Amino acid sequence: MKTHEIVKDVQDRMDKTLESTRDELSKIRSGKATPALLDPVRVEAYGGKMPLNQVATVTTPDPRLILVQPWDKSLIGAIEKAILKSDLGLNPSNDGTVIRVPLPPLNEERRNDLVKLCRKVVEDGRVAIRNIRRDGNDQYKKLEKSHDMSEDEVFNHLDEIQQSTDKHIKMLDEVLQHKEAEIMEV
Repeated sequence: MKTHEIVKDVQDRMDKTLESTRDELSKIRSGKATPALLDPVRVEAYGGKMPLNQVATVTTPDPRLILVQPWDKSLIGAIEKAILKSDLGLNPSNDGTVIRVPLPPLNEERRNDLVKLCRKVVEDGRVAIRNIRRDGNDQYKKLEKSHDMSEDEVFNHLDEIQQSTDKHIKMLDEVLQHKEAEIMEV
């Protein structure tokens, strides 16, 4: 691997970690209804388990309600059962054409638990970014040891990796701050 490709690879991996952490946080309920809340739900349909968003349209007409409109009306029972079985603590009701999933308001204790969960997810992201930094640093140190690169060049690249690490951790902290504010909002 060429020397400038190591930094690019490190930055790409950090970007993917940031995206993955954002994705994980979007699945954590914040008191507001979002279609992403039902992403983990798998529906028994057409001889297999399918993601809910592949058998129905999921919308949020207001902050306390998720509306699920199946494309195939015969799946309405299976979709309702799948939502009930998922460990999301939601109680769907159907009227024969759509499924309404009301979101109960969060109490203070539950909000604090969700904030702790968010902090854990972000901390896992920070650890992953630090591990990526370590991998990149190790690659440069090997190049220095084998005399393929000067000490000054290695120092510059290590500094570049550290700046990227700091930038990504700062972005993770901003994402966490935003999610915490969203959860604690009553």
